[in-house]
Amino acid sequence: MIVDAPHEAAPILSAVAGRRVTAIVLTHGHNDHINAATELAEATGAAVWFPPGDRMLWDEVHPDTPDNDLVDGTELVVAGTTLRALHTPGHSPGSTCLYAADLGTVFSGDTLFNGGPGATGRSYSDFPTIIESIRTSLLTLPADTVVKTGHGDETTIGAEAPNLEDWIDRGH
Repeated sequence: MIVDAPHEAAPILSAVAGRRVTAIVLTHGHNDHINAATELAEATGAAVWFPPGDRMLWDEVHPDTPDNDLVDGTELVVAGTTLRALHTPGHSPGSTCLYAADLGTVFSGDTLFNGGPGATGRSYSDFPTIIESIRTSLLTLPADTVVKTGHGDETTIGAEAPNLEDWIDRGH
């Protein structure tokens, strides 16, 4: 499974060489997460899963339609591991994280980073919404859950949870 498809397909295809790719799962519709999606789908034969709340962002980049809707509660299985979609709007309307409970890992896209929430200065984003998503969908996960972010260093839920009020106070 490929999570997000930034910029160019070639390095991603090199990283998955020799493996069967079953899905290309996109956490949200910003171009730095979807640019290579259709090229990867063509090269691997894998279906693209995309949050429908971000369709307007997809349409800015791609003329075709994603194969499947990625909605809250969608479960995808790869190599015996189940990833459950958690709809976490705020960075974008369709932002979605992927939680692998048995790995103790969440792929947060641009919802949560090491040091705070994802940016909300872009169009279609909203700070109060991302804070509520983080509070209700991510900070409820076990503290030792590793957060694989869309950019930068990983973190854990336990490392980020104590900072929620600081994020709210600074307003970004």
